[in-house]
Amino acid sequence: MPEHTPVIITAAVEGIVDEAVARRLITFAGGVTGTIYGKNGKASLRKQVTGYNNAARQRPWLTLVDLDHDFDCAPLLQEDWLPHVANLMCLRIAVHEVEAWLLADRNGIAKFLSVSQVLVPHHPETLENPKKTLVDLAKQSGRRVIREGMAPREGSGREVGPTYSSRLIEFAQRVWSPEEATNTSDSLRRCVECLRRLVEDAGG
Repeated sequence: MPEHTPVIITAAVEGIVDEAVARRLITFAGGVTGTIYGKNGKASLRKQVTGYNNAARQRPWLTLVDLDHDFDCAPLLQEDWLPHVANLMCLRIAVHEVEAWLLADRNGIAKFLSVSQVLVPHHPETLENPKKTLVDLAKQSGRRVIREGMAPREGSGREVGPTYSSRLIEFAQRVWSPEEATNTSDSLRRCVECLRRLVEDAGG
């Protein structure tokens, strides 16, 4: 049988943790990660998304954005950002933040943070602030390097500690199981399904 041509998926994301998640998901869906654009925050991504959508008329794209609390639901954000999504564009929205997708692998994140799995929420998409949940879990870690690195120092005025992003990138790339996480996160499951359709359609 002839070998399938690898399907290269270009992506655009808000930040470096989202980049790691996008890379893991593209690989998991059977694609090959191309150039990843953005990484300058949500406002910048919003300004560029029409151009990305135009490019997706020719080649496969993933644009990954957090819902946060900008809209009541993901379809409203999509309607505002891209009312007419190109045929090769996966505009996928993490509810409420990409951290919820990482928390959805409860066993994986518990082991990585050295905390009991019972502390990890069962329904991460219902969390108001998944990032804060991750920081709070890190504070309870059995490993000092996790506690002091991922959680901010008291009085620093920061949301996260100095190694928060690098630790989550490490988790996303080496430990996180999208397969496990899709059982808990509906928005992640939809993202994987969209990417798999892209790979199938573009590679067919």
